[in-house]
Amino acid sequence: MKSQVIADKHSGLIICTNFSNGKKHDFRVFKESKIGINKKIKALVDTGFQGIHKFHKNSEIPKKKTKRCPLTKQEKKNNREISSQRVKIENIIGFVKRFKVFSIKYRCRRKRFGLRFNLICGICNFDSNI
Repeated sequence: MKSQVIADKHSGLIICTNFSNGKKHDFRVFKESKIGINKKIKALVDTGFQGIHKFHKNSEIPKKKTKRCPLTKQEKKNNREISSQRVKIENIIGFVKRFKVFSIKYRCRRKRFGLRFNLICGICNFDSNI
């Protein structure tokens, strides 16, 4: 099972969730979900979303290094800035993963995975509002 979370960096709330069966690439799950992100919103994504600029122009993605082309100091600095902005979102994802249902292999009914994930995200949203 593959799950994705769209969260607000400032409020710490989980806005949207998406699920997929089997092993799929992160960006493929995003494309198949057809979730529309407002053009004014800046999307901070990880390196699993290579090519998101075709769907959402206002997005930032870290630069990947290759064997032949290592990163320059400026590219490393830019990557560090992007990751420092994404820390809040990674903390939200880590909070969801504290419920072991999502950090280990899911062995229950697949029909109920979405329901359980959304309930856990609701608990996380409630906890962040306190």
